[in-house]
Amino acid sequence: MSNYTKLQNNLEELNLIHMKNNLDKYLNLIKEEEKSFVDALYELSELEIKAKEKRAMYSCVRVANFPFLKGTEDFDFDFQPGINKQEILDLKSLRFVENKENILFVGTPGVGKTHLAVSIATEAAKHRYSTYFINFYDLMSQLKKALLENRLEIRLKHFAKYKVLVIDEIGYLPIDNDSSNLFFQLISERYEKHSTIITTNTPFSDWQEIFGTPMLAQAILDRLLHHSHVISIKGESYRLKEKLDLFSNVANS
Repeated sequence: MSNYTKLQNNLEELNLIHMKNNLDKYLNLIKEEEKSFVDALYELSELEIKAKEKRAMYSCVRVANFPFLKGTEDFDFDFQPGINKQEILDLKSLRFVENKENILFVGTPGVGKTHLAVSIATEAAKHRYSTYFINFYDLMSQLKKALLENRLEIRLKHFAKYKVLVIDEIGYLPIDNDSSNLFFQLISERYEKHSTIITTNTPFSDWQEIFGTPMLAQAILDRLLHHSHVISIKGESYRLKEKLDLFSNVANS
């Protein structure tokens, strides 16, 4: 067995697949004196490092529990002209994560709140910030279950640890007092430590209807809004637009 074959086997054994797959290319460049041995070795190692970084990045995205993967490039800003596109792109720079700031998307159903929340959170996950997406009522269900099983502290720490936590769809239904208190505890745990992204269809002035009392609603809002970016979306529903476009296409066919 030649040393060339042994080298290929060693690279495969070490799981340096990109170095193995590009070995012949760089050996030829060295032979043709287009690359020095050191430059070729450096570039091969860079290929492997970038591949590992990419795998780690997509691993972070996979474990984030996103309901879908969409970026800002998929968002129709022309359909929602009230949104400041530059502000959204600035949030994608992730300065808000470093500054431990929150983002709150407020608007009626279907206007793109979740889409934008996911696109920003996906960017955070790609940059290897620990990120997690959860529906508000799923979150409350998990916390209440943990309370009944006497493991609330563990579950609160679990959700408090994420650098970016997306809580989707606050406000569709009111919750009971236990759930309100549990949510307050979680927001207090995260306050000024990590970033939380919220989507809600309910104006802040009506949050007392969700959480039961004005005092508790105010305490939650104080912590969410203290260091925050509030994106209010006033426009038509994307889902309604898609239905109308489909109806129009059928009618015209």
